[in-house]
Amino acid sequence: MSHFILGLTGSNAAGKGTVSKYLVSQGYDYISLSDELRQEAFEQKLEASRENLTKLGKELRSVLGPGFLAKRLLQKITVQKNTVVDSIRHPKEVEILATLPSFHLLGVDADVELRFERALRRGRNESAKTLEEFKAQEAKENQSAQNSQQLQKTLALSHHVFLNNKTPEDLIAQVQQYLDTLS
Repeated sequence: MSHFILGLTGSNAAGKGTVSKYLVSQGYDYISLSDELRQEAFEQKLEASRENLTKLGKELRSVLGPGFLAKRLLQKITVQKNTVVDSIRHPKEVEILATLPSFHLLGVDADVELRFERALRRGRNESAKTLEEFKAQEAKENQSAQNSQQLQKTLALSHHVFLNNKTPEDLIAQVQQYLDTLS
């Protein structure tokens, strides 16, 4: 039986969490680059706000290299198990994770207005209160500087992108259809 390492990337509030939860319900192990960054923030006694995590990630990428989070996680991934690796945000992370057998990068995206509404509903510590602020924040996060997130470049590397403009059930159906092609 083949095992797969499925990497997840995508825009903020696009539905990566929904995909992750579904894959875990299907027996996948879960590993998150963002959780690794949150742990680093905790150790540095920083609030784990989106703004702080973005800044911390940029600082650490400048010191440790753009793929440092993926390198850290390599030792935690068991290639004999199906695993989902969530929150991939930089092309260098993809390059490192692509060295794993059966690695597939999956993207999740949705219209910006819908993503903004979802971000507001989930009530995380995110600083954008208006759609304009949300768009500006994303533009800043998607700078092409080497140590920035480079989310759009990462999304472009996806083997498949799920468009999540409907219901969570529709997204899950798309994911299951993709999984069926892997088997």
